[in-house]
Amino acid sequence: MLKKLALGCMASAVMALSTNVMAKDPVRIGFITTLSTPAGYLGEDARDGFNLAIKQGNGTLGGVAVETIVEDDGLKPANGKQIADRLLADDVKLFTGVIFSNVLTAIAPSIAQGDSFYVSVNAGPSPFAGKRCMKNYFVGSYENSALHAAGGAAANELGYKRVALVAPNYQAGRDALAGFKREYKGEVVAELYTKLDQNDFSVEMARLRDLKPDAIYEFHPGGLGINFAKQYAASGLGETIPMILPVFSMDNRMLKATGDSAEGLYTVALWSQNLDVPANKAFVEAFQKEYGRMPTHYAATAYDTANLIGSALKAVDGDISKTDAFRDAMRKADFNAVRGNFKFDTNHHPIQDYYLMKLERDGNGNLTPNVVRKVMEMQEDVFKSECEMN
Repeated sequence: MLKKLALGCMASAVMALSTNVMAKDPVRIGFITTLSTPAGYLGEDARDGFNLAIKQGNGTLGGVAVETIVEDDGLKPANGKQIADRLLADDVKLFTGVIFSNVLTAIAPSIAQGDSFYVSVNAGPSPFAGKRCMKNYFVGSYENSALHAAGGAAANELGYKRVALVAPNYQAGRDALAGFKREYKGEVVAELYTKLDQNDFSVEMARLRDLKPDAIYEFHPGGLGINFAKQYAASGLGETIPMILPVFSMDNRMLKATGDSAEGLYTVALWSQNLDVPANKAFVEAFQKEYGRMPTHYAATAYDTANLIGSALKAVDGDISKTDAFRDAMRKADFNAVRGNFKFDTNHHPIQDYYLMKLERDGNGNLTPNVVRKVMEMQEDVFKSECEMN
């Protein structure tokens, strides 16, 4: 009898140990991003910002062990879709990381229309904010057109009556110009669309010279923006026609590449390293210590997204098979954002603040984006009325 009891106790202990080991299996997160091509540093910064939150949690988010599976989409939608399908087949239930809207448009539906979740660190294509919204799809950054609407509001405040618009011809570029026009009260003298892989903007420079607008609003992320800014300065247009830029067109790493030509330019953004938010100072210091460079907004929104995911993982004790509970926890957005105010609208897109900034020298002579003023406060998403969750 004692032998049977002992064997029974041993069996129970083994079962308890097995259950405990299973409970400690990390939640796998598919991090699909752009790490190659001239835009590769965007994905690098997003990856590093996301991983910083995990390192600060000693391998956890919200106290739940996680494992990031980082994959390079090469800025090709087909690559991103292939990676997502492979990870879904391997039973990965949580995804993030995509930088470009054309890639996200290709992969998000197959993820978020099932029982898996996609949480965006950057891209926020407008169709997914409206009629094509999905209950398992969240955007931790912005809806594409929203930040550019702040650009339109900034152009009004700066007194520009005639503005020319320039952007690459893909989803985020079209969203950018639509957002700007939504708030801008003056005359749009031209909308110039470029190719996503374009490096020579001489034709556009000549056109802008002929148009003679009061200012231009230009959106080109990463290497595209570096090339545009350098060519704009070399053309001499910057001496007579000022530019207003979204932060994507002049982030911290682009500032180093473009040099003095960016001084005095106005940008619109939802974050800056100089933003007076308690969580922000700690984030900037930690990122610089860990990686030896100043973070960009890609790193900032990725860091916020990691902590957002962590808040939901904590609420379900890491069990994302509890899809309804995990979704409800995501909607609460119970974390301290480095950008300050943040909550979700009914379409799972942010309600947040947007700022006008000016690129000026700091005490060390380095160009830095200084906050001029807030141009939009707790801005709600304009597409939410079209969204019916299913």
